[in-house]
Amino acid sequence: MSSDVHGHPPEVLRRPAARPAEPPAPPGGVRWHLVVPVKEADRAKTRLDAPHPLSRPALARAVARDTIEAACAAVGPDLLTVVTSDPVVRVAAAELGAAVVPDPGLGLDAAVLAGWEAPPAAAGAGRTGWAALLGDLPALRAEDLRAALAACAAHPRAVVPDAEGTGTVLLTSTAAPPVPRFGTGSAARHALDASVLELDLPRLRRDVDVVADLRAALVLGVGRHTTLALGRAT
Repeated sequence: MSSDVHGHPPEVLRRPAARPAEPPAPPGGVRWHLVVPVKEADRAKTRLDAPHPLSRPALARAVARDTIEAACAAVGPDLLTVVTSDPVVRVAAAELGAAVVPDPGLGLDAAVLAGWEAPPAAAGAGRTGWAALLGDLPALRAEDLRAALAACAAHPRAVVPDAEGTGTVLLTSTAAPPVPRFGTGSAARHALDASVLELDLPRLRRDVDVVADLRAALVLGVGRHTTLALGRAT
């Protein structure tokens, strides 16, 4: 496990959560260690104008919480790691039973790697996979993510691009933790050593950076936290 600037291992926060009677079956027969990086809300979504009187940080947190809840339902809390230093998202993820690792503050790639370095709580036989999911997918449902992970399981490395085809919403590997290359134009960089899967899963592929993205997500249908936040604003 990596250490912080003082040489201490990063703290992993995890709180017991109520477990379903049966854990979700591994998508594609792979036990996916899923990492969701979430930037601190005060610094997140700087290009997204929230409707008055809703603040941008409040909207960013609502979007992140909907994404995390869908991810948790897809793979189970013991295989989910949320990397964030946002206090609200941190508590919400821990209450779901997910592991929470502090954001090292060195960008999205470093956050994803920090999540993979924290071992998941669940252990078991079978194939192991590593997956990184963006934290700004308010329309995502568990079944969308499970379908995507099942498709990715057929490839040593895979990338699912965003709706525009240029960014990355999901990066996976069944061989070893892949090299994350997030940022503008990341789909092309990930495609250098991964299969590009342009899946017909619009809810998964609709990330939100600007108001037009949010409007498109609303047409698809967003989760309860985003719905509640926007309802208060209107």
